[in-house]
Amino acid sequence: MAAKARRRAAKEAKLVDHSNDMSLEEAIAVLRAVEVARPKGCYELYVKTDLRGGGLTVPKGRINIPREPKPKPEDTILVFAEGRQAEEARRAGAHVVGGTELIEAILSNRLKANTILCTPALIRAITPRLGRFLGPLGLMPTERRGTVTDDFEAYIKRVKNSSEWKADRAGNIRMPVARLDFPIDDVVTNFRYVMESIKRATGNIKLRDRDESNTRRVTPITKVTLSSKSAPSIPISDY
Repeated sequence: MAAKARRRAAKEAKLVDHSNDMSLEEAIAVLRAVEVARPKGCYELYVKTDLRGGGLTVPKGRINIPREPKPKPEDTILVFAEGRQAEEARRAGAHVVGGTELIEAILSNRLKANTILCTPALIRAITPRLGRFLGPLGLMPTERRGTVTDDFEAYIKRVKNSSEWKADRAGNIRMPVARLDFPIDDVVTNFRYVMESIKRATGNIKLRDRDESNTRRVTPITKVTLSSKSAPSIPISDY
């Protein structure tokens, strides 16, 4: 299935007009010239992924970007835990901690979180009702993602020192990657760092674990552009 997705993406890419594509450094120079009066503005990255294959999850990931383009908002962290582990989660910095009594509030959208963790002891209790609700949002705790865990402190520390990126339901990813007044090398470094994270999450970079890389489905990347507030989007050729 992964090879089929790659072939489809390659075939569709040939049908796209690439005559206006630019290299990353060319695009940076053009946008900087257009926005000369707005040096504190941002370069905005747009990535289009193809979710039409069926069974593909919405791409998401976490990054500790080398140089933050703007202040990072704090994630809301919810942890399913009880007893001693609930106290450990609170001490680690979780914003909401509880057991199965939290399920109704999540299903009714009265309780929202960017990150949801769960102890191994409670995962079976929450999965029947929350699996289909949180799964499509990329928020359902799983062992593969490390969000079913007893080690809340390490995970929460990692979350607090990183930022989340996430595609919408149509597969579009939008995020600022650098300020316009950053040195070009910093802009390039941030762009490459973010794109590597996106490629890994979508299966476009093979993982070291051979068994997992052979079974993961590839979400094709069909378009990558860089833009700014007052300038048009520029398709990037060397992403």
